[in-house]
Amino acid sequence: MSSSQPLVSVERRDDDVAVLRIENGKVNALSTGLLEQLEGAAQALIDAPPGAVVVTGGDRIFAAGADISEFAGPDEARAVGTCFLRALNAVADIPRAVIAAVSGVALGGGCELALACDLRIASDRARFGQPEILLGIIPGGGGTQRLARLVGPARAKDMILSGRQVDAEEALRIGLVDRVVPAAEVQDAAIAWAAELAAGAVAAQGLAKRAIDRGFDVTLGSGLELEQELFTQVFATDDARIGVESFREHGPGKARFTGR
Repeated sequence: MSSSQPLVSVERRDDDVAVLRIENGKVNALSTGLLEQLEGAAQALIDAPPGAVVVTGGDRIFAAGADISEFAGPDEARAVGTCFLRALNAVADIPRAVIAAVSGVALGGGCELALACDLRIASDRARFGQPEILLGIIPGGGGTQRLARLVGPARAKDMILSGRQVDAEEALRIGLVDRVVPAAEVQDAAIAWAAELAAGAVAAQGLAKRAIDRGFDVTLGSGLELEQELFTQVFATDDARIGVESFREHGPGKARFTGR
């Protein structure tokens, strides 16, 4: 069910970073109304991509799981699961680097939202988990798939079958997050990281992201063929021309890219 209340906001900054923020009360529950807005916001970023994206939520709760009041039987579960699939796939499909900035708790669907991003930066007080098993159910927003691909099947099973939470230190150790910073710094650190990426060859970044993500779904041989196809495509961009010419004239690391 759609919600007329704004539950997702997008701020496009002067440094070409878009900050997508979840805003649904104290716990940031991922209701179907919020998920529909999230899908729309992500689609807008696909259609007119910035240089990079930061996805964030509340200071104490990044995002909780699904809205439990919407749970009932299999038919309702299918509707909720479809909303999660569409929204989080849209986030994952943004053709730029997407960084989750997790200040506090990311459980269930909130953890799955962070997993749909390309990179994750967490505060030192953050906690992650897929506690659905404690309700007698399983993750329905990609947790069984994205978590296993990120940390490996055994670690994913440990978290999902027990429902236990991991703190920021453990999340960093197992590869669930990429950076941990003090709580007061997580938003600024995420934006600074995104701005650094946004100043690079973002068209090439988008193609590299596509090669990596789609390569997981196919055989190694097919993935290598996909890489060759995208490697060829990237040479049609202005950034490839600028980068190669700059390297020839000035050496590495001096190019000023246009993002086209």
